[in-house]
Amino acid sequence: MFMKYDVKDLSLADDGAMRIEWDARQMPVLQSIKERFAREQPFKGLRIGVCLHISTKTANLVIAVKAGGADLMVCASNPLSTQDDVAASLVKHHDIPMFAKKGEDEETFKRHLRTVMEDRPMLLMDDGADLVTTAHLEYQDQLGEIIGATEETTTGVIRLRSMAKNGDLTFPVVAVNDSDTKHLFDNRFGTGQSALDGIIRATNILLAGKIVVVCGYGWCGRGVASRARGLGAAVIVTEVHPVQALEAVMEGYRVMPMFEAAKEGGVFITVTGNRRVINRDHLEVMKDGAIMANAGHFDVEIDLVALKEMAVHCQPMRPYVEEFVMPDRRRLYVLGEGRLVNLVAGEGHPAAVMDLSFANQALAAEYIVHHHGTLDAGVHTLPRDIDENIAHLKLDSMGIQYDTLTPDQKDYLASWRP
Repeated sequence: MFMKYDVKDLSLADDGAMRIEWDARQMPVLQSIKERFAREQPFKGLRIGVCLHISTKTANLVIAVKAGGADLMVCASNPLSTQDDVAASLVKHHDIPMFAKKGEDEETFKRHLRTVMEDRPMLLMDDGADLVTTAHLEYQDQLGEIIGATEETTTGVIRLRSMAKNGDLTFPVVAVNDSDTKHLFDNRFGTGQSALDGIIRATNILLAGKIVVVCGYGWCGRGVASRARGLGAAVIVTEVHPVQALEAVMEGYRVMPMFEAAKEGGVFITVTGNRRVINRDHLEVMKDGAIMANAGHFDVEIDLVALKEMAVHCQPMRPYVEEFVMPDRRRLYVLGEGRLVNLVAGEGHPAAVMDLSFANQALAAEYIVHHHGTLDAGVHTLPRDIDENIAHLKLDSMGIQYDTLTPDQKDYLASWRP
């Protein structure tokens, strides 16, 4: 049967296969899940629509889900994050219908989302909630066929909770991001390392001695701030929530309003999930040579519309580096068109940490299949025992042993009597 796909170049497939295999060797938890899926076939006969960053790590996830019997249709969750050799390999070597090209325009991006939905998926795997929102806005006739969805990232969970609060979400969604083995590790250690990796690859700047402004001190912001300080940068944190701002202060960072930080920073990294975190007022006071990068999901955190209106000239300086010249001759730089810098200019999170995240994705999909009759429409989290089992498998793969409670200790903790 002819398989539909839309990728840049199938001749890249062999290169992609080698890189997928490299990462597979660093994802032992996901590999163990794949082996069990192949035996048990939890997704047999199920059409699954997937909208994730098309990377080597994601490739191993979709290969594992297909091993479980799923019929897949896959598109990209970001126009600039696709690794074209990986997309080609998934088509050529794994017969997975793939609709993703690095650099695709907005029209193509939306067409690919619709292509996935037109396959009438019964379960969705999402990153940023684009697939879920497309289903609710454009394919209402299919909503009754969808048993549930999984959501990978903080931004997507925020959108889904808004939908649920308004009564608009029609099926259950498992917030993968809320699992401890996801956000405590992927968001902190993955984003922390990969965001700076993307910035350094794009610019080749020395971070030591720079003033780095981290906009947002959630788990991603914590990771970025920690790694920037580890590379010798002086870190300023901006926050809107008093508890997180206080935590940043206690961690030894300077905390101040964004307008004040804009006057001092040399490198700005947004990780808030909100729009116009860097706005016109901030752009007006930034120093000559300031570099702006976004590590949040959508390209709305830096006000690019205002920046383009203000600039008298703009030009590409390096791959993924665009220079904007202000009327007073200051030069400001934006990396990766304001999209996820770690995936646009780099390779995204290391496979070892995505092993945890995508173990959660795979098990969340299985959880929905087993419980869809009892899960209400709304946002759910995976049970604690699944979270802990993922951590156990990861420690075991690393050869690390840990203590367990004795029966006496369990009895003590379960009783209020001395």
